[in-house]
Amino acid sequence: MYLSRLRLNPQSREVQRDLADCHEMHRTIMRAFPEVGPSARAACGVLYRVEPHRGYGPVMVLVQSRVQPDWSRLPEGYLLPGPLGCAVKDISGLLEAIRPGLWLRFRLLANATRKIRSENPNGRRVPLRKEEAAVAWLRRKAEAAGFELTELSSVQNLADVRVLGGSAFRVEGRHPAGRITLEGVLFEGRLRVVDADRFREALVTGIGPAKAYGFGLLSVGPV
Repeated sequence: MYLSRLRLNPQSREVQRDLADCHEMHRTIMRAFPEVGPSARAACGVLYRVEPHRGYGPVMVLVQSRVQPDWSRLPEGYLLPGPLGCAVKDISGLLEAIRPGLWLRFRLLANATRKIRSENPNGRRVPLRKEEAAVAWLRRKAEAAGFELTELSSVQNLADVRVLGGSAFRVEGRHPAGRITLEGVLFEGRLRVVDADRFREALVTGIGPAKAYGFGLLSVGPV
Protein backbone atom coordinates (compact mmCIF):
# COMPACT_ATOMS: atom_id res chain seq x y z
CA MET A 1 0.00 0.00 0.00
CA TYR A 2 1.15 3.49 -0.84
CA LEU A 3 0.22 6.86 0.61
CA SER A 4 0.91 9.98 -1.46
CA ARG A 5 0.84 13.55 -0.21
CA LEU A 6 0.28 16.01 -3.05
CA ARG A 7 0.45 19.79 -2.73
CA LEU A 8 -1.38 21.39 -5.62
CA ASN A 9 -0.25 24.56 -7.33
CA PRO A 10 -3.07 27.12 -6.83
CA GLN A 11 -1.94 29.00 -9.97
CA SER A 12 -2.57 25.97 -12.21
CA ARG A 13 -5.68 26.26 -14.36
CA GLU A 14 -6.12 22.49 -14.19
CA VAL A 15 -6.02 22.61 -10.38
CA GLN A 16 -8.63 25.38 -10.32
CA ARG A 17 -10.82 23.34 -12.66
CA ASP A 18 -10.48 20.16 -10.58
CA LEU A 19 -11.24 21.86 -7.26
CA ALA A 20 -14.49 23.06 -8.81
CA ASP A 21 -15.39 19.70 -10.43
CA CYS A 22 -15.05 16.43 -8.50
CA HIS A 23 -15.37 14.35 -11.68
CA GLU A 24 -12.40 16.13 -13.23
CA MET A 25 -10.41 15.69 -10.00
CA HIS A 26 -11.11 11.96 -10.13
CA ARG A 27 -9.98 11.79 -13.76
CA THR A 28 -6.77 13.70 -13.02
CA ILE A 29 -5.80 11.51 -10.06
CA MET A 30 -6.45 8.34 -12.05
CA ARG A 31 -3.90 9.47 -14.67
CA ALA A 32 -1.20 8.28 -12.25
CA PHE A 33 -2.46 4.68 -12.39
CA PRO A 34 -2.70 1.98 -15.07
CA GLU A 35 -5.80 1.83 -17.23
CA VAL A 36 -7.30 -1.51 -16.27
CA GLY A 37 -10.87 -1.15 -17.44
CA PRO A 38 -13.95 0.70 -16.16
CA SER A 39 -13.27 -0.22 -12.51
CA ALA A 40 -9.66 1.02 -12.45
CA ARG A 41 -10.15 2.94 -9.19
CA ALA A 42 -11.27 -0.18 -7.32
CA ALA A 43 -8.71 -2.40 -9.05
CA CYS A 44 -5.85 -0.08 -8.01
CA GLY A 45 -7.36 0.56 -4.57
CA VAL A 46 -7.37 4.33 -5.06
CA LEU A 47 -8.86 6.49 -2.31
CA TYR A 48 -8.21 10.17 -1.88
CA ARG A 49 -9.17 13.18 0.19
CA VAL A 50 -8.82 16.89 -0.47
CA GLU A 51 -7.76 18.18 2.93
CA PRO A 52 -9.70 21.10 4.44
CA HIS A 53 -8.14 24.43 3.53
CA ARG A 54 -8.82 28.15 3.95
CA GLY A 55 -9.27 28.99 0.29
CA TYR A 56 -5.79 30.37 -0.35
CA GLY A 57 -2.34 28.87 -0.80
CA PRO A 58 -1.57 25.29 -1.87
CA VAL A 59 -4.18 22.58 -1.36
CA MET A 60 -3.06 19.21 0.01
CA VAL A 61 -4.51 15.96 -1.32
CA LEU A 62 -3.87 12.55 0.25
CA VAL A 63 -4.04 9.57 -2.09
CA GLN A 64 -3.90 5.95 -0.95
CA SER A 65 -3.45 3.09 -3.42
CA ARG A 66 -2.51 -0.58 -3.75
CA VAL A 67 -0.53 0.26 -6.91
CA GLN A 68 2.48 2.58 -6.84
CA PRO A 69 1.45 5.81 -8.60
CA ASP A 70 3.38 7.73 -11.24
CA TRP A 71 2.64 11.38 -10.48
CA SER A 72 4.80 12.55 -13.39
CA ARG A 73 1.72 11.85 -15.53
CA LEU A 74 -0.12 14.81 -14.04
CA PRO A 75 -0.40 18.02 -16.10
CA GLU A 76 2.71 20.18 -16.12
CA GLY A 77 2.68 22.63 -13.20
CA TYR A 78 -0.14 20.80 -11.40
CA LEU A 79 1.98 20.22 -8.27
CA LEU A 80 4.25 22.61 -6.43
CA PRO A 81 7.81 22.23 -7.74
CA GLY A 82 10.40 19.99 -6.07
CA PRO A 83 9.92 17.77 -3.02
CA LEU A 84 7.22 20.05 -1.62
CA GLY A 85 4.88 18.99 -4.39
CA CYS A 86 4.87 15.24 -3.92
CA ALA A 87 5.85 12.63 -1.36
CA VAL A 88 5.07 8.91 -1.59
CA LYS A 89 5.65 6.28 1.09
CA ASP A 90 4.98 2.57 1.45
CA ILE A 91 2.58 2.01 4.37
CA SER A 92 2.35 -1.77 4.17
CA GLY A 93 4.23 -2.12 7.45
CA LEU A 94 1.69 0.08 9.22
CA LEU A 95 -1.14 -2.18 8.07
CA GLU A 96 0.70 -5.26 9.31
CA ALA A 97 1.12 -3.66 12.75
CA ILE A 98 -2.66 -3.37 13.27
CA ARG A 99 -3.82 -5.52 16.20
CA PRO A 100 -6.98 -5.82 18.35
CA GLY A 101 -7.11 -3.35 21.21
CA LEU A 102 -5.00 -0.73 19.42
CA TRP A 103 -6.13 2.86 20.00
CA LEU A 104 -5.71 5.28 17.13
CA ARG A 105 -6.56 8.81 16.12
CA PHE A 106 -8.54 8.99 12.89
CA ARG A 107 -9.85 11.31 10.21
CA LEU A 108 -12.58 10.37 7.74
CA LEU A 109 -14.33 12.53 5.17
CA ALA A 110 -17.47 10.54 4.42
CA ASN A 111 -20.56 10.84 2.28
CA ALA A 112 -22.87 9.93 5.17
CA THR A 113 -26.28 9.17 3.68
CA ARG A 114 -29.41 7.08 4.02
CA LYS A 115 -31.56 5.62 1.27
CA ILE A 116 -35.17 6.61 0.76
CA ARG A 117 -37.77 5.26 -1.63
CA SER A 118 -37.89 6.87 -5.04
CA GLU A 119 -38.59 6.14 -8.69
CA ASN A 120 -35.13 4.53 -8.79
CA PRO A 121 -35.42 0.80 -7.94
CA ASN A 122 -32.29 1.13 -5.80
CA GLY A 123 -33.67 4.11 -3.89
CA ARG A 124 -32.23 7.60 -3.56
CA ARG A 125 -29.48 8.68 -1.16
CA VAL A 126 -30.08 11.72 1.01
CA PRO A 127 -27.40 13.31 3.24
CA LEU A 128 -27.45 13.07 7.03
CA ARG A 129 -27.11 16.67 8.18
CA LYS A 130 -27.75 16.27 11.92
CA GLU A 131 -24.72 15.41 14.06
CA GLU A 132 -26.54 12.66 15.99
CA ALA A 133 -27.56 10.93 12.76
CA ALA A 134 -24.04 11.22 11.34
CA VAL A 135 -22.46 9.71 14.47
CA ALA A 136 -25.02 6.88 14.45
CA TRP A 137 -24.10 6.23 10.79
CA LEU A 138 -20.41 6.09 11.71
CA ARG A 139 -21.08 3.69 14.60
CA ARG A 140 -22.82 1.29 12.20
CA LYS A 141 -19.96 1.51 9.73
CA ALA A 142 -17.45 1.02 12.54
CA GLU A 143 -19.08 -2.21 13.69
CA ALA A 144 -18.87 -3.65 10.17
CA ALA A 145 -15.29 -2.38 9.78
CA GLY A 146 -13.87 -3.95 12.92
CA PHE A 147 -13.49 -0.91 15.17
CA GLU A 148 -15.40 1.04 17.78
CA LEU A 149 -15.53 4.72 18.66
CA THR A 150 -14.14 5.58 22.07
CA GLU A 151 -16.22 7.63 24.47
CA LEU A 152 -15.48 10.85 26.29
CA SER A 153 -14.33 9.93 29.78
CA SER A 154 -16.59 12.56 31.32
CA VAL A 155 -19.83 11.78 29.44
CA GLN A 156 -21.18 8.25 29.05
CA ASN A 157 -22.36 7.15 25.59
CA LEU A 158 -20.94 10.28 23.94
CA ALA A 159 -18.34 9.42 21.30
CA ASP A 160 -14.96 11.14 21.41
CA VAL A 161 -15.37 12.40 17.86
CA ARG A 162 -15.66 15.82 16.26
CA VAL A 163 -18.20 16.15 13.46
CA LEU A 164 -18.01 18.92 10.85
CA GLY A 165 -20.34 19.40 7.91
CA GLY A 166 -21.75 22.14 5.74
CA SER A 167 -20.86 23.74 2.45
CA ALA A 168 -17.09 23.44 3.07
CA PHE A 169 -17.40 19.68 2.48
CA ARG A 170 -19.80 19.75 -0.46
CA VAL A 171 -18.44 18.76 -3.86
CA GLU A 172 -19.94 19.26 -7.28
CA GLY A 173 -19.13 18.16 -10.78
CA ARG A 174 -20.30 17.30 -14.24
CA HIS A 175 -20.53 13.65 -15.23
CA PRO A 176 -21.64 12.39 -18.66
CA ALA A 177 -24.65 10.91 -16.87
CA GLY A 178 -25.62 14.21 -15.23
CA ARG A 179 -24.77 16.77 -12.56
CA ILE A 180 -23.03 15.58 -9.38
CA THR A 181 -23.70 17.13 -5.95
CA LEU A 182 -22.41 15.34 -2.86
CA GLU A 183 -22.33 16.44 0.77
CA GLY A 184 -19.53 15.37 3.09
CA VAL A 185 -19.09 15.02 6.84
CA LEU A 186 -15.63 15.23 8.38
CA PHE A 187 -15.13 12.94 11.38
CA GLU A 188 -12.09 13.27 13.64
CA GLY A 189 -11.49 11.48 16.91
CA ARG A 190 -10.27 8.28 18.51
CA LEU A 191 -11.09 4.66 17.80
CA ARG A 192 -10.19 1.22 19.12
CA VAL A 193 -9.50 -1.74 16.84
CA VAL A 194 -11.74 -4.73 17.59
CA ASP A 195 -11.11 -7.04 14.61
CA ALA A 196 -7.72 -6.48 12.95
CA ASP A 197 -8.56 -8.20 9.66
CA ARG A 198 -11.80 -6.33 9.11
CA PHE A 199 -10.15 -3.06 10.10
CA ARG A 200 -7.33 -3.58 7.58
CA GLU A 201 -9.95 -4.26 4.92
CA ALA A 202 -11.72 -1.00 5.80
CA LEU A 203 -8.44 0.91 5.58
CA VAL A 204 -7.77 -0.55 2.14
CA THR A 205 -11.26 -0.31 0.63
CA GLY A 206 -12.63 2.78 2.38
CA ILE A 207 -15.88 3.55 4.18
CA GLY A 208 -19.19 4.64 2.72
CA PRO A 209 -20.25 5.65 -0.82
CA ALA A 210 -18.82 8.13 -3.36
CA LYS A 211 -15.23 6.88 -3.06
CA ALA A 212 -14.47 8.02 -6.63
CA TYR A 213 -15.13 11.61 -5.59
CA GLY A 214 -12.90 12.05 -2.57
CA PHE A 215 -14.85 10.31 0.18
CA GLY A 216 -14.16 7.21 2.28
CA LEU A 217 -10.42 7.41 3.02
CA LEU A 218 -9.90 6.46 6.68
CA SER A 219 -6.61 7.96 7.91
CA VAL A 220 -5.20 6.80 11.24
CA GLY A 221 -2.24 7.65 13.46
CA PRO A 222 -0.97 7.05 16.99
CA VAL A 223 -2.91 8.47 19.92
